[in-house]
Amino acid sequence: MKQLILAFFLGLSAAAHAETIHFVTEEYPPYNFSTDKGPSGASVDQIALIMEAVKLPYEIEVLPWARAFALAEKEPFHCVFTTGHDTERDKKFKWIEPLLVDHMIMVRGKDSATRPRSLDEAREFIVGTQREDFSANYLKEHGFQKIDYAANLDSTLKKLIAGRVDLMMTSEKTFETMRADGKPVEAALVLEGKQYGIACHKDMPDEIVAGMQTKLNHLIAQGVQDRIFEHYGIRPAGIRQAAK
Repeated sequence: MKQLILAFFLGLSAAAHAETIHFVTEEYPPYNFSTDKGPSGASVDQIALIMEAVKLPYEIEVLPWARAFALAEKEPFHCVFTTGHDTERDKKFKWIEPLLVDHMIMVRGKDSATRPRSLDEAREFIVGTQREDFSANYLKEHGFQKIDYAANLDSTLKKLIAGRVDLMMTSEKTFETMRADGKPVEAALVLEGKQYGIACHKDMPDEIVAGMQTKLNHLIAQGVQDRIFEHYGIRPAGIRQAAK
């Protein structure tokens, strides 16, 4: 009965809101990235299945992260992903989650002498990240002063490999993808686990958010999310041993 009621209201919503839902993201493989055929990745595939179920028009665009984040914060019918959910961001958006649960990790260049054993030691080094990224908030909240900002993950990675920054922050699953692609990086310090999702403009109609959340719940319960992860080579177990 609840599903019938939800479907009814979603139908009303689709009729009342002809606006296309704009999903914006960044280059952040394996979750979201550009290809010749358009946006792809583990999060993109989940969004496509969610929107197929709720039957609302949508588009996905890959942008610099700071611009994507600002659009979702300021423009109705915009959502940004794959977005870390923290206290600072909580009230700014309506959330559909989790697209994934992952650990943050500090990464060093291969064979680098930079080997922090704790957050206190890591504060002594230059850490690369992206503006408006979840990791940037984390660094500021934990008292880091030597933060180097780049436009995107690839730029930060290039700085790390070139020795222009000592460490960079990313998710452990993204780190695994970097390593599988042959990037010369090593785990330096594993941090706590975090939840990532879709962050929509705060005026997004509640019935649309509820419909999207219901479908995501089904993807998780039916094992579809895990199969999507496997397709992109994302393993459930991360890099605990590599970080020791």
